Amino acid sequence: MRDLPHDDDWIPERRRAIGDRVRTERRRQGLTQDQVWQAARIDRRTVQNVEAGQEMKLSTLLRIAWVLDVPIATLME
Repeated sequence: MRDLPHDDDWIPERRRAIGDRVRTERRRQGLTQDQVWQAARIDRRTVQNVEAGQEMKLSTLLRIAWVLDVPIATLME
């Protein structure tokens, strides 16, 4: 077990990394953000926020992973 850092500066960095992986996978599949948000039945802005590394719900990430047909672990590595 390891201790958390004294500040939360590492969290935005991790969220950005997740967003980058979502964007990379979406583009790899030749999909637009519009196609993803419509298939995932979430708001367009939500997909934009995820890819920008903003705060995201686990359920949103699960929906996106489902639509992209990738394990959620792939997006969270």
